[in-house]
Amino acid sequence: MFRKPYFWIGLIALGLIAYLAVKNLLSIPQYEQLQSVAPPYSASLADDALWVSLFNGKDLDGWTAKITGHSAGTNFADTYRVEDGAITVNYADYEVFDNSFGNLFYKTPFSHYVLRMEYRFIGEQATDSLAMFWAWRNSGVMVHSQAPESMSLDQWFPASVEVQLLGAKDSEHRSTANLCTPATNVVLYGSDDLYTVHCTNSLSQSYSGDQWVTVEIEVWGSEKIRHFVNGELAIEYRSPQLDASESDAEALLQARADGDLLLSEGYIALQSESHPVQFRHIQLHQIQQ
Repeated sequence: MFRKPYFWIGLIALGLIAYLAVKNLLSIPQYEQLQSVAPPYSASLADDALWVSLFNGKDLDGWTAKITGHSAGTNFADTYRVEDGAITVNYADYEVFDNSFGNLFYKTPFSHYVLRMEYRFIGEQATDSLAMFWAWRNSGVMVHSQAPESMSLDQWFPASVEVQLLGAKDSEHRSTANLCTPATNVVLYGSDDLYTVHCTNSLSQSYSGDQWVTVEIEVWGSEKIRHFVNGELAIEYRSPQLDASESDAEALLQARADGDLLLSEGYIALQSESHPVQFRHIQLHQIQQ
């Protein structure tokens, strides 16, 4: 059995994948410059009645799942469910994960707004996936995302800007509310150049265990986006735009009559990337232009 060529080829391929994944994780750059330490825009809206809850705490009304290998609207294996008043990513009904990356999309696209919510990681990561190399306590909130119906059947991640959420071990520093850019690019604050690195660590603190963490995302169309963690500014950037070199962006660009790359609005989505996670108190306040 161990002398068959395909066994060794598979073993070498798996080792190469693991090496590249670890190399990628170790080489993720750290964001270095913040415009200010001003509180999030939402601080001035604390008692504003115009905050809207996107999640009713009871069911997934208003939300649509899109999971790799399944059509939009199919909540495969009850991946997204409501438990203890929180939207919960759960893999109890999976036989194997098999790269079933998913996102749960809110029904309405938005342009200028503040989104705030609490999240926490729980349980053990699903196995049998390439994601085991990078997705331990890893999830995200996608903003300016394409619609779930516009994704291809086997597409892993929507073209969007990802607010990457990470949990840490007690002994390590692992920032959260990082920036990732599936089929997109941005311009980091303090630069005039297009930034094409896929993921960048924020300046946030680390959060270990199963504690709830508050993340706030200010989205000002294509003008700027800022991530806050427990009230502290973590990263900021501007000019979110489709990456014309990415296949997942091609169809979206073809549908644009003017061919404009900039993303000024889009959907909000909650990611499922192989580790159980919960989201609660999901609120949005539209910013008056």
